[in-house]
Amino acid sequence: MKLACIDIGLKRIGMAISLQGNIVTPLPAVLRKNRNQASNDVKKALKEWDIDKLIIGFPSASDDMQKRIEHFTKLLDLDIPYEFQEENMSSIEAEELIKGEIKYKRDGRIDSLAAKIILERFLSK
Repeated sequence: MKLACIDIGLKRIGMAISLQGNIVTPLPAVLRKNRNQASNDVKKALKEWDIDKLIIGFPSASDDMQKRIEHFTKLLDLDIPYEFQEENMSSIEAEELIKGEIKYKRDGRIDSLAAKIILERFLSK
C-alpha cells in the first residue's frame, strides 16, 4: 500500500511518502499562498504518486490547530482513506536531526522531515 503523510502548518505543508514497506522519503514541502492553492498542490502530489492512503499529522495539544487541520482535510475532498496520527514533537525532532548539517532556512525541509517522522510513527504501530 502506498502511503503519504502531511504535516500541516500555517505557512508550509510537509510531505513524505512510503511506496513500499517501511521506507519513508520526504518530498518537497508545499508552500502555502492560500488554502485552495495548498490543497490543490497536495491533491496533485497524491495523484502523481498514486497514493492509496493519507496519514495526517494531528496535534493533541492545540484545539485551534486541530480545527484548522480538520478544515484543511475537508478542503482536500479526498477520494482515498485517511487517518490522523499524533504529531507531537515531530518538528522539534526534525530540527534536531538536521542541526549543523544545513543552514536553517524556512524552505520546508524541516516540515517534510516532520512528516517523515509522523509516517514512521504510524508504520511502527
